[in-house]
Amino acid sequence: MTLPHPTDVPSLKAFIQREIATLRHEVRDRTESAAAAAQAPAREIPSGSAVQCPCGQGNGASHSCWDAGDDHDPWTCVCSTLPAIPVSAALLAPVRDDAGTIVDFVIRAGNHIRSAQWLVSPDEQVGQRFLAARPGAADSGLLPALSDVLATGRSLGGLVVDYTEQRHGRLRRVQLVHYAASCGDQVLTTWRPVRSQAELLTIDAQHLASMGWGRWDLLSGAVDWSEGLQRIFRTDPQLPWSLLELCDALVEADVGPFGEFIASVLAGEEPAWTRIRFRVLGEVRTVDLLGRPVAGTDGRPWAVQVVARDLTPQMRSRRRLVEKQWEAERLRQQAAAEHHVASVLREALVPTYAEGLAELGLSVAAAYLPAEPDAAVGGDWYKCRPLPDGRALIAIGDASGHGLDAVARMAQQRYAMAGLAHTGAEPGDVATWLNDLICGEPAPSTATMVVGHIMAGRALRWTCAGHPAPLLLRGGHAFALSAAHRGPLLGALPGHAYETADFPLEDGDVLLLYTDGVVERRDADITDGIAALTESLTACANRSPQQIVDRLAEEYVRTVHDDDACLVAVRVGRPG
Repeated sequence: MTLPHPTDVPSLKAFIQREIATLRHEVRDRTESAAAAAQAPAREIPSGSAVQCPCGQGNGASHSCWDAGDDHDPWTCVCSTLPAIPVSAALLAPVRDDAGTIVDFVIRAGNHIRSAQWLVSPDEQVGQRFLAARPGAADSGLLPALSDVLATGRSLGGLVVDYTEQRHGRLRRVQLVHYAASCGDQVLTTWRPVRSQAELLTIDAQHLASMGWGRWDLLSGAVDWSEGLQRIFRTDPQLPWSLLELCDALVEADVGPFGEFIASVLAGEEPAWTRIRFRVLGEVRTVDLLGRPVAGTDGRPWAVQVVARDLTPQMRSRRRLVEKQWEAERLRQQAAAEHHVASVLREALVPTYAEGLAELGLSVAAAYLPAEPDAAVGGDWYKCRPLPDGRALIAIGDASGHGLDAVARMAQQRYAMAGLAHTGAEPGDVATWLNDLICGEPAPSTATMVVGHIMAGRALRWTCAGHPAPLLLRGGHAFALSAAHRGPLLGALPGHAYETADFPLEDGDVLLLYTDGVVERRDADITDGIAALTESLTACANRSPQQIVDRLAEEYVRTVHDDDACLVAVRVGRPG
């Protein structure tokens, strides 16, 4: 059997309908032919041999016991059939009081089936009063229901009883469903557990494994679904889907694979497996299907059995995982690209101009220190260069933020500062103008900065905008310059006029400019960090600027930092 790869649901449903119609036609023809060939004259029942059934509901073949002898006992006939009943069964005779009211029953016959492991089988209780043998029935409503069967002649169908009994010192309970019918002046009753232990475990297993199974009878059209399959497809327990209704729920792309699966099962291949997506209540559910045909002796399948496993939660988790992996990879690539661009920009933006400064009697070393090896480059910057009027410009700053935005602001502020300083303006004026520039930006931002000139007469003229004051190493002792004239952060207070201060320098002095990332520690005061840096600088006496920067950079790497940092060391003249 081959399926011509349907491209839509209607063609798939038409294929299934054709296969079912063909099967029914063949089976019907075969059955009718066999019945016609097997017809023979019916044996007549001898006159007078029909015995009234205990039910007393009439004569005729369907209500009689046939016997050729005169000693036939219909009650023996009824009792002898009880062992063939696959559930607990008993024949009960009523016990009446003086007023004729039924107060109990006597167990006349029973079979060997136990409805629970701890209950005695009915055949071991023959001759006992019913309430004595089954004390849990006394307050269950079962006795009135059985009495009503005798009184009205109507059968009892599906009475659920919570049967509770104390046995072997323990309370036991089982939920039983009872059926009963009158049999003359007696009652034939059967009962079974609402669900057997195996059924309960099976339901639990289906729930835990997200599984279920269904059976489609192709001849009668009957459909039987387990609770697990009902849960997967969110169906009414009384309305399981036919194969055609399953087709209506298919995701369009899976019509072909589902058709091949059905064709394989109907062709007798076992087991057939596929993974199919269905639309259930607006949600796409992914289900593994394992199909097996139920074939007759002629090899022709007359029913289809399918085991399904719901993979929707796993597929949903897998999609989320893939999405997170894609997002993580995208962010990693973006971060790597930003880091590369920022690093290239920084290399281009932070030269030291050591040769030009050396002509002014200054030796300079600088370093940029990332908080982590792969951290995004921040907004720390420095600038050291000779000016046309013979002064040396030294500056250091920190633009807020991280990444490319911070690098962009750093470049803007650094070049703006250098351009303003090139005009010959005093450091305080440079800071004032730069502050106005930052305050006028559409996007609010802040920055800190120290900018100064080293004069030809060996003096430092400098200003400070919210930045740590430079440290001075002189004669084996390091200390921070007075920052009484320090102004606010750049970008914080429009129109603020920054002050300039002078400090005399001597040959051999070393100025250390740094950003706050050098001295900030988690859960520690910044003053403690400045004190520690001052001590480290003192220990660097008689070292060159490059050696000082290298030593301080090593100490920075050994400790934990949350921010990037810059160091600039400037020696005035030659060591004394």
